[in-house]
Amino acid sequence: MAGFQALIKDCVTGKDGESYDVGRVLWVVGALSFLGLSIYAAFKSHTFDPLSFGTGYGGILGGGGAGIGMKAKTEPDA
Repeated sequence: MAGFQALIKDCVTGKDGESYDVGRVLWVVGALSFLGLSIYAAFKSHTFDPLSFGTGYGGILGGGGAGIGMKAKTEPDA
């Protein structure tokens, strides 16, 4: 479990590994809520469109990656 917690912390913190990056945290929250709502819709209405899911999830990942890439120049070195 400690390895998983370290992985999550590495995903949501900046280069120094201690300061949380708002953009990364919101990216993770958005991705988890997108997955949760998709699973909920699949179980409640029994309809699931994988093409729409893939397009939406790709947009979330692409936008998050672009935001992190643009902000990378402003982070202090570890």
